[in-house]
Amino acid sequence: MSLNAWVRRIHRWLSIAFTLAVIANIAAMVAGAQILWIGLLALVPLIPLLATGLYLFALPYLGGRKGDGLREPA
Repeated sequence: MSLNAWVRRIHRWLSIAFTLAVIANIAAMVAGAQILWIGLLALVPLIPLLATGLYLFALPYLGGRKGDGLREPA
């Protein structure tokens, strides 16, 4: 599997983890709990999610190789 495929897979799983962390944070706020670590829990997947997202965003502009699964811009 190519690097791009791995980055895409990691990005997808990180987005699921971030969504679950945000849902846990909202549930804690609705319950009235003021627990700092629940609020910071969303930052753990957010930082690598940002890095992989920026990489995926930049791929079309970096002139990807032919055959790596990227479509040429029209």
